[in-house]
Amino acid sequence: MKLKEIERTAVQVWSPASNHPIYLVTGTSAQQLDASFSTNATLEIFEIDFRDPSLDMKCKGILPVSNRFHKLIWGSFGNESSDSAGVIAGGGENGVLTLFSASQILTSGTEPVIGRKEKHTGPVRALDFNPFQRNLLASGANDSEIYIWDLNNFSAPMMPGAKSQPQEDISAVSWNRQVPHILSSAHPSGKAVVWDLRKNEPIIKISDHSNRMHCSGMAWHPEVATQLVLSSEDDRMPVIQVWDLRFATSPLSQLEGHTRGVLSISWCQADPELLLSSAKDNRILCWNPCIGEVIYELPTQSQWCFDVQWCPRNPSVFSIASFDGWISVYSVMGGSLEAQQKTQADKISSSFNNLDPFSTGQTLPPLQVPNQVAQTTLIPPLKKPPKWIRRPVGVSFAFGGKLITFGLTKAPGQQMQQLPPCQVFISQVVTETEFLDRSRELQVALQSGNLLDYCQSKIQAAQLQFEEKLWNFLKVNMEPESRIRLLKLLGHSKEELQKKITSCLGNGIPEKQHLSEADGFPLAAQPAQGSGRSTAEAAATSSSSVFFDSLVPQDASPWEIPVTADTDGLISQALLVGNFGGAVELCVSADRFAEAIILAIAGGEKLLRETQKRYFAKQKTQLSWLLSCVVQQNWRDVICTCDLQSWKEALAILLTYCQQEEYATLCDVLGARLESEGEGALSNEACLCYISSGNVERLAKCWVKTHETASPLALQVWVL
Repeated sequence: MKLKEIERTAVQVWSPASNHPIYLVTGTSAQQLDASFSTNATLEIFEIDFRDPSLDMKCKGILPVSNRFHKLIWGSFGNESSDSAGVIAGGGENGVLTLFSASQILTSGTEPVIGRKEKHTGPVRALDFNPFQRNLLASGANDSEIYIWDLNNFSAPMMPGAKSQPQEDISAVSWNRQVPHILSSAHPSGKAVVWDLRKNEPIIKISDHSNRMHCSGMAWHPEVATQLVLSSEDDRMPVIQVWDLRFATSPLSQLEGHTRGVLSISWCQADPELLLSSAKDNRILCWNPCIGEVIYELPTQSQWCFDVQWCPRNPSVFSIASFDGWISVYSVMGGSLEAQQKTQADKISSSFNNLDPFSTGQTLPPLQVPNQVAQTTLIPPLKKPPKWIRRPVGVSFAFGGKLITFGLTKAPGQQMQQLPPCQVFISQVVTETEFLDRSRELQVALQSGNLLDYCQSKIQAAQLQFEEKLWNFLKVNMEPESRIRLLKLLGHSKEELQKKITSCLGNGIPEKQHLSEADGFPLAAQPAQGSGRSTAEAAATSSSSVFFDSLVPQDASPWEIPVTADTDGLISQALLVGNFGGAVELCVSADRFAEAIILAIAGGEKLLRETQKRYFAKQKTQLSWLLSCVVQQNWRDVICTCDLQSWKEALAILLTYCQQEEYATLCDVLGARLESEGEGALSNEACLCYISSGNVERLAKCWVKTHETASPLALQVWVL
């Protein structure tokens, strides 16, 4: 997306990365004329303020000069002092090389020119500052002339070696980005020469064998010392060649995307995977030279762009200079043209303050923007994140105290086609030694299957009564006959109850009338086994048999059947004709429920259930309520209506009678009541119900509400 623009027929260069704010300097371009045919020349410095949404650039300094420019370069020499912004070098016509003080231009000082030499015999088209020794400046011109200038002693330049033969123009010079004494130069014929300043001689020459390579630009790889790129201006061969000096017989790869000659290239110093190029096909492309793919294209330009340059300080920004007399600043991060157009329209409207500029007294009507013809309004960003916004390193904790870290490694001399390897490191971090000891103890118990001994050790080590009870419940759940053992934990032992019943019945009752298991009456109820006949029915049948045995006369003397009009007589007459329903009705109306139940047993299961309901409807005691739930097997009423102080007894009823398929559900219902009622006072008891049902999730949630969770040791029991 376009960020800034200015109308100038000029060459351009960015301020060094160390400078702030960001500046862009322009110098009137040689061999180009504007529409006024002016021959004047100026050097201007513009501030790039990205906080300002307008496209304007603020001019911070201007200097009239005598020569126009073929090339500008801005170095950071001398900016160690607070009042220095570096040195601007300009390559002009007639072999003129001029040095300007950027600070003097910005402050309109009296001595902006700090050096001027006419050493070259032709136009100076190539300039570059050494990135390591900032006082060294390389310049190139006609007849294979290359000079190395020391800004501390500007009067006597040196040559890197003898002029290359045959003599030809120098189209580009560039210092190596890794080795300070290596300099390269490129020629229009397609030849590139690499110089070693320690030896003052060329060490290698590379050239394309097709003889169609007309070199227009050259750039060293930002990170790999032996690699560089050359661009071709020839329309017959509009390519960018990637060379590696270790294999200098032919290009390493070739970037083919432009349809006409390439005019300019620029390699991003912050990300080697970004290479800009502009060509005579009006296209500006951004390449990933590692894979030879175009990853970004600027919207189509109407004119050739003869220079592209990345901003050293803000790597997402680049500038272009085109032959139509405009210098523009763009971002590779994408954006919307509509917002930019609206900002520009609002700026114009605010200048007139909604008044007619021709003083007619009429306010301006709302702006009617005409429909644009097939214009791209949304500019996509790069296809992949650039290096400066990627995560260079990262860290994350994993389960079990593992620490995962990653980072990019930089291998010396790595191949350009290979992406830098990303290594992942796994480390063990120990902060809670006791926690790990407990974990290992549990792991050993799980692997050996000896969980009962593990629970027993926890019971013995428990310091709180609740902890002891909790581990007891967990242990019992893993033992055989867990329901009987849970009943004992709740305080209901079958053996102890049998002793109490035997003692109670033995006080003054004849031995014949003792109701024992031998007589067929189960004194202690057994856990439900899913039989078709209820425990209550079996008990009733057995008891009636004993009762009738006791009524048989011992001397077997004759007895009379009453048929009188009173209740006994009517009951007798109903039995004579087999009317059990009528006989039961007579007994119930006379509150003789013992006879009613006995007769109902003889009358069948349906009559027995109806008689039981009528009995329980009249009896409103706590015992009758319990009898009703047991006889009718209504366990949900027991759980939902009992007093929560009797939660143990309610759980005991479930353990004794409830079938397995509904046992867990009803335990959860009882636990939910204990958890929600009483403002959490019975949460510990709710936990025991969830243990009985095996609902680990509900157990953990309930436990967290009322227990300390900041300590890893406190959470260990539930997490593991």
